Amino acid sequence: MTEEIAFGPFTLIVDERLLLRQGAPVDLGARAFDILTALATRPNEVVTKADLLARVWPDVTVEEGSLRFHIANLRKAMGDGKDGARYITTLAGRGYCFVAPVSRSGGREDVQSEVATGYPHANLPSRLTRIVGRTDDTASLSAQLTATRFVTIVGVGGVGKTTVAVAVGHALIETFAGAAHLVDLGALSDPNLVATTVASMLGLSLESDDAVSGLLAYLASRRILLILDTCEHVIDAAAELAARIFAAAPEAHILATSREPLNVEGEHVYRLAPLAYPPDDPAITAAIVQGFPAAQLFMERAVASGARLDLDEANAMVVAGICRKLDGVPLAIELAAGRVASFGLQETAALLDERLTLLWPGQRMAPLRQKTLQATLDWSYGLLSEFERLALRRLAVFVGHFSVEAALAVVAGPDIDKALVFSAIDSLVGKSMVATRPTGATMRYRLLDTTRAYALQIDIDDTEVTDLAARHAAHYLRWLEETGAEWPTLSSAAQRSQHLAGLANVRAALEWCFGPTGNTKSGIRLAVAAAPVLLSMSLLTECHRWTARAIEALHDAGSAGREEMHLQAALGVSLMFTRGGRDAAREALNISFVLAEEHGNTLDQIQVLGPLQMFYLRTGEFKTALTYAERCSDLAGILGDSVSTTLAHSLMGISLHLSGELGRAQTALEAALRCGPRADRTTTDYLGFDGRLLAGAILARTLWLRGHPDRAVERALLTIEDAETLDHPLTLSIALVWAVSVFLWVGDLARAEEHIDRLFARATLHSLGPYLAGRARLPGGTRHPARRRRRWGQEFATRSHRASHCTL
Repeated sequence: MTEEIAFGPFTLIVDERLLLRQGAPVDLGARAFDILTALATRPNEVVTKADLLARVWPDVTVEEGSLRFHIANLRKAMGDGKDGARYITTLAGRGYCFVAPVSRSGGREDVQSEVATGYPHANLPSRLTRIVGRTDDTASLSAQLTATRFVTIVGVGGVGKTTVAVAVGHALIETFAGAAHLVDLGALSDPNLVATTVASMLGLSLESDDAVSGLLAYLASRRILLILDTCEHVIDAAAELAARIFAAAPEAHILATSREPLNVEGEHVYRLAPLAYPPDDPAITAAIVQGFPAAQLFMERAVASGARLDLDEANAMVVAGICRKLDGVPLAIELAAGRVASFGLQETAALLDERLTLLWPGQRMAPLRQKTLQATLDWSYGLLSEFERLALRRLAVFVGHFSVEAALAVVAGPDIDKALVFSAIDSLVGKSMVATRPTGATMRYRLLDTTRAYALQIDIDDTEVTDLAARHAAHYLRWLEETGAEWPTLSSAAQRSQHLAGLANVRAALEWCFGPTGNTKSGIRLAVAAAPVLLSMSLLTECHRWTARAIEALHDAGSAGREEMHLQAALGVSLMFTRGGRDAAREALNISFVLAEEHGNTLDQIQVLGPLQMFYLRTGEFKTALTYAERCSDLAGILGDSVSTTLAHSLMGISLHLSGELGRAQTALEAALRCGPRADRTTTDYLGFDGRLLAGAILARTLWLRGHPDRAVERALLTIEDAETLDHPLTLSIALVWAVSVFLWVGDLARAEEHIDRLFARATLHSLGPYLAGRARLPGGTRHPARRRRRWGQEFATRSHRASHCTL
């Protein structure tokens, strides 16, 4: 008997190779008929492109374009998509599916498709064999969806929303007795087809213009899970349909994915974060890196692409850096990992700074919008309003996190109201184009690196580029001038970390100011404001770089004054602790003091006297240093400021200690500790380190020399503890180097060795050259058998005593 398949107004007679529409033949080409037969004989099943190509062109190799061409002709011949009719659905990355209800007769026992009975089979993509880092998300979403019925997964493009939604569908498939369906809305260009697309995926052929009513009637009493995937480009229609289904079908559960919330009644938003990635920690190990999902995904995809990669300690740092650069976004990580086989790990990391990475191709079967990062971001950018696009382009000037005040300073203008900027930022956050991070009671914003790279490649007028950079630099100059006094009061790394994003933007502003199209006058002011901040953060190499650039620009302009005074002082301090260069540091500090006497006030002179006195201590000119310390004490007495008083007592105590006047030194050092409570402002913006803690370290040595070894050890340990709390690298190095001499003098070589190791590690990390000068001369490195410790300790103690004035 001839097999016939009926659907809608059509009858497909397979053996006669005939398609009838209400009894009239439909003109189909041979290839189109073979495709229709392959799909209609397997209703509600996904037929892959490879299967179709093999069946329709068994002896010929053809491109997928030919298949798409004949599918398009077949749809046109049947009127697919018109008046609510839906027959063939494209499943991006998988193939095609015949979704219309069918009945079959002839050829075998007559049977009606289960689709027509009202109990559809599950329609989910295959479960991935392994999903990295999403176990907790899948479990949380499954529980939330079961309890609330309506959840939208929101996140940036490429973060894995569809992957997680499919995983949730498989996790709950038994709960819904197989009635779990994923509807890919990504291929739609007409929002009016949202309801009919959902209906078609359920096997419903709705001829009525009001497809929503028919769909709601069908779902009213059914327990079903609908996954509405990729809603953002048809969001109004998708939101309205989801809201109506939620209200009219109490047993229907809806899981949507979108780059922004649907914002309708009943919706619960689940923000899918990028994969956790390793922190920027130079001490991180390969074992720790492997524990982060982002690194696991990178390694798996790199190896899968043919790369031979072992995660040793060196490679681990590179992988960690790549994952941070890509913000843990799975799609970006997969695309980068796929390049390792061609370029190697190091070169792949280097290429991440090039915009060509936006065009790195992904999996061949991926949806078009996810074949490259460029395509993913094109998709998101195309959904923005014109003003949102302008705001995004302007926000790309920021490096890392920025405040809403900074955004207003850059985006707003004479023709742009602040309220409009607030609205744009709110919308960009909602659409996952701008990320947020709460910091205390305020919110910080940032563009992911890939989004920023995309926005920066968009051509804008050179005048606008210059204007943006100038406004950006002007804002961060104001920010430094307003907050600069706060930096020395930040007594821990946690407190300082809140300011680091602003410092990253200061760097970017300085780069522009001293660049070919920048404003050197603004750059000089910015460098002056940034110098004490860089010193208080132990960023000595940076301080040297920018102060030197600014001084050169001042000399080119033929000007000098208070600006150069501050710059020369900061330059001298940074040179002392990084290069140990006597001549360059001496010249800078002496110039600074001359300018302070000519142009500065009392406070200016104290700020310069501190580093200058420290310089002469380091060079062994103790009498000269004592003279400057006495002068500093006189000026501090005039000011009566607690910080200046603490500084004066500290400098006086150190000078007296190194001059051998131990009794007077102890009195001055103890006065410094009394005058400067721990919570008070530090002297890091004067000296580059905390003078009060240096006083504590010198007091420990003084106590030992005066015959109080137990008190000396106690004071040395307390000073190290205080320095660790401050978490200021240079201050901690100073505390360690002086404490070691006390430990050696009391014969505690094990403790001395432990703290020397810490000193060398910290000094290496922060380029503190003078503190590393003795390491190469130590026999056998820093670790020694017990039988050699005493000889080694005595040698180090002797050298430490001789060179103590060089490591203040």
